[in-house]
Amino acid sequence: MSESRPTTPAATPARPTPTPTPTPTAWPPHPAVPPGPRPRPWLPPDEFAATLPKAAVFGAVFFTDEDDRPVQLRATYARNHPWQWPGGVAESGERPWETAVRECREETGIRLPGPPRLLATVFGLPGADWPLATVGVVFDGGRLSAERLAAIVLDPDEHDEVRALTVPEWRPLMPPRDHARLEAVMTARHTGRPAYFDTWDWES
Repeated sequence: MSESRPTTPAATPARPTPTPTPTPTAWPPHPAVPPGPRPRPWLPPDEFAATLPKAAVFGAVFFTDEDDRPVQLRATYARNHPWQWPGGVAESGERPWETAVRECREETGIRLPGPPRLLATVFGLPGADWPLATVGVVFDGGRLSAERLAAIVLDPDEHDEVRALTVPEWRPLMPPRDHARLEAVMTARHTGRPAYFDTWDWES
């Protein structure tokens, strides 16, 4: 009878230990604070608002007569802007349409039924004569009949005359930027596309 011997399993070769991949290093190393201007710190709303440029908001109404001539009022208080549309600066809590309705009633006696029809947005930078930027919204008041035009009642503390003239006839009576604004609004009336007029600046 032959002798039985245990069988020894073959040795398994050891696996090589993987060499760790070096982490790429940026060169030159990044500084702790990136170069360039640092972000502005967060401010509470009232403090942040104090850093912003300020603007006055106005609402105005553009009328023409039955012959499609722009109607304007002559101001008694503004030598630099003698001819104006009914309108004025918004009071606290007012929206531009509310301002336009109120000012038009006070300055002409005309009550606007609405709804508002936008003709133009006007923007002007401040200048020596006015320290604030100006943002205005001009609404279409439609055409006034001869009877309604004659029935306008002016506030003598603000205006002393009403005129209806063609756009070219208005040119010699107004500063160039006022007349350019008039042309832009008249074009908006004819095309039905609201105008954006952003060069009504307060010149020094």
